[in-house]
Amino acid sequence: MSVHILMYPYPTAGHIIPLLDLSHKLLHLPRPAAAAAVTVTVVVTPENLHLLDPFLASSSSLQPLVLPSPEPPATPHPPQRRLVATVRALRELHLPLLSRWFESHPSPPCAVVSDFFLRWTHRFARDRGVPRVVFSPSGSFGLSVAFALWRDLLRPDEESAVSFAKLPDSPRFPWSHLPDVYRSYEAGDPEMERHREDALGNIESWGIVVNSFDGLERAYLDHLRKDVGHDRVWAVGPLLPAEGDGSSGPVDRGGPSSVSASEVLTWLDACPGGSVVYVCFGSRAVLNQRQMDELAAGLERSGVRFILCARQSSRGGHVAAGDVGAVPEDFEARVAGRGLVIRGWAPQVPILRHRAVGTFLTHCGWNSTLEGLSAGAVMLTWPMGAEQFVNAKLLVDELGVGIRVGEKSEKVPEAAELARVLAESLRSDLPQRVRAKEMSGAARDAINGGSSDKDLSDFVRCVDEQRRSKIQTL
Repeated sequence: MSVHILMYPYPTAGHIIPLLDLSHKLLHLPRPAAAAAVTVTVVVTPENLHLLDPFLASSSSLQPLVLPSPEPPATPHPPQRRLVATVRALRELHLPLLSRWFESHPSPPCAVVSDFFLRWTHRFARDRGVPRVVFSPSGSFGLSVAFALWRDLLRPDEESAVSFAKLPDSPRFPWSHLPDVYRSYEAGDPEMERHREDALGNIESWGIVVNSFDGLERAYLDHLRKDVGHDRVWAVGPLLPAEGDGSSGPVDRGGPSSVSASEVLTWLDACPGGSVVYVCFGSRAVLNQRQMDELAAGLERSGVRFILCARQSSRGGHVAAGDVGAVPEDFEARVAGRGLVIRGWAPQVPILRHRAVGTFLTHCGWNSTLEGLSAGAVMLTWPMGAEQFVNAKLLVDELGVGIRVGEKSEKVPEAAELARVLAESLRSDLPQRVRAKEMSGAARDAINGGSSDKDLSDFVRCVDEQRRSKIQTL
């Protein structure tokens, strides 16, 4: 019998793609002769099914389980409650469908690996006698902060800051830098109490898989193991497409774009090594007009070569409705020859891996953080929300690979200062660049027979042992 794992990502590209990368690695893991084979079923909604195409083509042991998307809510939710409403809608729609599928399957999964937003799957797996493993698309620092918040219900002090005394080095964060959904928590609110109960299910789950690696977050991985009271915490990252024979990896990993990947890479080919700043705020965040105006002016004044990924949707919830920043009129004409603007999805991994890119101006989402670190880019941090302020602190204060640029709409850099930092960030002798190259090497070592490969093998071994133990007791 095979080790059949059900993978259940939160249905957005930034959460689906790393879980698909994990599935791909599991299915291509070198297997001792006595070890069981691995098969994977991935829960996916119809609009995201295309993300599986390259993975389905490479393995017959990967199968999709297509479940419907929830209907949009009849009444709009405030941004800070949108996640809670979406998770509830997924639970109500998918739980009965998953239950019927599980009970009718001839060889049901022996483990459920689900996104840390889908905390209700802890009870689903427990009721069926299989282990539930949390998949964290955030790092172990961010996950440690989330565990502390929901378990201890930490509140701000007189300086409007929150201290995490149980974490390594006791970090402190301004109240406004903590996730919106947590700051909106009200004791006694039934929906928020259910959300907190589900969050505690993450801590109680059988195991945790983190998209990180030992050389990046060793102290926080050790803290997580102590926090949950067991060693079933596996760091298996960075989960990225293999470069393979010097290629830049897959280029179609998201949505539509105004510029083809081949055009982007051709444009980069004409640039000197380490001369380009790549600017992207992820798949969800959108700048407001003031942020966009200062960013565009700073890029123009800096004189540097750059690629700007400009999203034109407010889905991310970080800007007020109607305040979606548009690229200034005639901007592209004024920077022609040294600036490229991409509207829509950018082929981020190949861009960052290109020899011409030296600096990454980022919102510090964890996928972007890992992609930039793995490529050895200097990281200019401009966090917008979620756990991004935690990631920015890691990059700047602990790893020494980053430089602070902005903080959502509270601290918008002035164009002149931004221009100076952009130009300075491309220096070859910058201390942050030296550290970035070291972290890139550590990331590469982790997934080439190092700590992450060993953790991945150990994860499969533990799941298989659990499966065999269950069979013996039947």
